[in-house]
Amino acid sequence: MTTRITTQVAIIGGGLGSVAAALTLLQRGHRVVITEEYAWLGGQLTSQAVPPDEHIWVEQFGVTARYRALRDGIRRYYRDHYPLSEAARADRELNPGRGRVSRLCHEPRVAHAVITALLAPYLSSGRLTVLQPAVPVAADVSDAVVRTVTVANPRTGAETVIAAEYFLDGTETGDVLPLTGTDYVVGAEARSDTGEPSAPEVADPGNVQSIAWCFVFDHVAGDHTIARPDDYEYWRSFEPPFWGAPMLSFVAPNPRTLVPEERTMHVNPAGDVTGDPRFDAGDQDLWQFRRIAARQTFADDFYDSDIVLANWPQLDYVGGSIIDTDDRPAHLAAAKAQSRAYAYWLQTEAPRPDGGRGWPGLRLRGDLVGTTDGFAQAPYIRESRRIKALTTVREQDISIKARGYDGPARFDGSVGVGMYRIDLHPSTGGDNYIDVECAPFEIPLGALVPVTTQNLVPAAKNIGTTHITNGAYRLHPVEWNIGESAGELVAFCLARGLSPQQVALDAELVDRLQSRLTEAGVELHWPQIAGY
Repeated sequence: MTTRITTQVAIIGGGLGSVAAALTLLQRGHRVVITEEYAWLGGQLTSQAVPPDEHIWVEQFGVTARYRALRDGIRRYYRDHYPLSEAARADRELNPGRGRVSRLCHEPRVAHAVITALLAPYLSSGRLTVLQPAVPVAADVSDAVVRTVTVANPRTGAETVIAAEYFLDGTETGDVLPLTGTDYVVGAEARSDTGEPSAPEVADPGNVQSIAWCFVFDHVAGDHTIARPDDYEYWRSFEPPFWGAPMLSFVAPNPRTLVPEERTMHVNPAGDVTGDPRFDAGDQDLWQFRRIAARQTFADDFYDSDIVLANWPQLDYVGGSIIDTDDRPAHLAAAKAQSRAYAYWLQTEAPRPDGGRGWPGLRLRGDLVGTTDGFAQAPYIRESRRIKALTTVREQDISIKARGYDGPARFDGSVGVGMYRIDLHPSTGGDNYIDVECAPFEIPLGALVPVTTQNLVPAAKNIGTTHITNGAYRLHPVEWNIGESAGELVAFCLARGLSPQQVALDAELVDRLQSRLTEAGVELHWPQIAGY
């Protein structure tokens, strides 16, 4: 069965950038269709279960007004619905999980609730249509203009043909690009192509960052050990050459020194460890690193245990790429199998600080991630296909070492800002971590504009970066900014009957778009920052 929908803008894929783009377009008065494979919109923040990785100034500047509203909404949800301690309720910068990785560690289902509430008025008005579950399977393109994209329900096979004036690719791996014939790059470029110091000598399209299938757990009385996985012995002995120990251990390379280090895990510690993430990544104790609910945040005895997200190096799957390969289903299954084996290892064999082995009281919490097995709905995906863009961000544009100074990295036609290290996890090509210190950077408009396709705009990790710089542009606030600015660009084009290419190549139009972004609360430039 095939149905047909006509709209102004179709956003294929419901990741975090897609949500930002949809809100932007809806608030500008446009009709939007958004599609998503999984049950929750929001991608890495929700279905992938990962709290936001953010820069150290996030509470003061360096994110968009809409992103700040999302963060405020998450904190308000806790204040409205959870029995917080008096200190937590009074804390303007409430961090429910008190995790080390983020100033806003929280349950993924809370982000899902907030995103649902933000979109609810537009669903009621009929200006927003959400198709779930749906994955892109075909497209009709003529004269470099996308006419329709067809999505299919992966459970039933029923197809929907979506006709629109503009399309945004908000999928996690840039799945609309090959369907529409949009020129793209995947994997690692050669150093001779980009001039990047950290690029390999030879290009490798199959060399992408590892994915990880996250899970959420707590620790309570009783034995909650899952069934021993059939492939447990394989994962128990699996060891990448540079790891320093089997993956089923607390050992992993230090991302900056590449020296294998042993982490710890202190279950339900009485106090919190604090530190400066510029000098202490906070990942030495896995329990506190990505904790998403800390007992101390809530009323006495409300929680029997902290709640922790496992998104750790030991879950990084390096067995193969899921992009442009017939082996995608097998690699996805293997990534989840690796995480399942690690969960079982934690419950049965992991060395405890008291000298014992295993924590049978560790309990997987599928209720918090919208699944029955305790694992996230979707894998955490770090790297995508990337458009061949009018502007491609290279390592030497944002690396402090390559640039020779640490002032903000400026681009002509900035449509936003971001800040993160170039942080590439071990890859499917056998690379160890690649970790490069970055300056605060901008998002160039040209990176959002394909060289050829006229009415398709990226809205996620599929912009004009390289394999190397994707490692800095892939995190939550930057993806949101990309999606929001992509939405503003499309709204700007709709109002004037223009293509993104026409806007990007006209200085006066770029100025007008930037003014519109500034009015909407999108920061285009960084202040001069000392001592970061």
